[in-house]
Amino acid sequence: METFLVLIKIIVLGILNFFISLLLFPPLIILLNKIKARKEIMKENAPIFQSLHAKKSGTPTMGGLIFWLSPVFLIFLVFLFYLIDKDFGNWINFLNRRETYLPLGFLILGGIIGAIDDLLGIFALKNRRGLQIKEKLLIYFAFSLIVVWWFVTKLGIKYIYIPFLGRYYLSLIFFSLFLIIYVIAVSFSSNETDGLDGLLGGVSLSILGVLAVISFINGNFNLSALTVIVISSVLCFLWFNVYPAKIFMGDTGSMALGSYMAIVSLLEGIYFLFPIIAPIFVIESGSVILQMISKKLFKKKIFLSTPIHHHFEAKGAHEANIVFKFWIINALGATIGFIIFLLDKLR
Repeated sequence: METFLVLIKIIVLGILNFFISLLLFPPLIILLNKIKARKEIMKENAPIFQSLHAKKSGTPTMGGLIFWLSPVFLIFLVFLFYLIDKDFGNWINFLNRRETYLPLGFLILGGIIGAIDDLLGIFALKNRRGLQIKEKLLIYFAFSLIVVWWFVTKLGIKYIYIPFLGRYYLSLIFFSLFLIIYVIAVSFSSNETDGLDGLLGGVSLSILGVLAVISFINGNFNLSALTVIVISSVLCFLWFNVYPAKIFMGDTGSMALGSYMAIVSLLEGIYFLFPIIAPIFVIESGSVILQMISKKLFKKKIFLSTPIHHHFEAKGAHEANIVFKFWIINALGATIGFIIFLLDKLR
């Protein structure tokens, strides 16, 4: 009975946040248009990308604000419920230090940093077009140091979990190095996947869906609820972002989602399953890395353009076709990863 009530709570929170997102999104689009927060396709060093996406220039961006603004509004709503009825307010509350403080904090922090990056690009502040790759990596590195501090001091965790083998305790240096590399890899991959209408949003749904179920099975009900809340915001965003997109999520969306998924997968101890659950992330970031290595060492390109979704575009595949197939590939990977998780759980 208690589990059933928790499930009802998660569903209620997801529905509430979906309607909050629906209410916030239209005025958000109006505001973004008013301040001329529009995507400008200016890639002097990427002529293939520029030719493929020139028609998208002028489309509103920063729609990913909804991923973290909507949960913040929901928190205020929960607080109002608490003031009206403490029993209901306590029941509906999903904030919990052990489960949700860190992922919620990184959802918001990643979104804010991404918003700054978007604004730099949109308004060319100080003659810049957004954060450079080295600056983003430095920010992800700073993020990962916070994660290391939280896991070691707040959660008392200094081990990694390998499916079917169990826990392996590491020295502080090696454990920190593992967390740093992992957070940077997932966050970077999320950012690289955001390049076609509906691509990252749809891929994120299958990843977040599995993460929500895993959190529920592990008894982390508040974290499961928060993930469902994020899912409902992504669903609302996709309504306006599928081909042809009326708005883009921008780095404020991709950095928020990437940071959030990295933290949740770490908290649930499924980091070694994450490449299976998120195969598109591996393919997208892998194509960028391979292209860079090939250009540096052999002075030639492997792909016409990277990330790899642009390569398929350049080969003549329709954007919507690429996105749909990538959704399917990731959903299959997420399903396989979840099955492996269950087999490990039941052993």
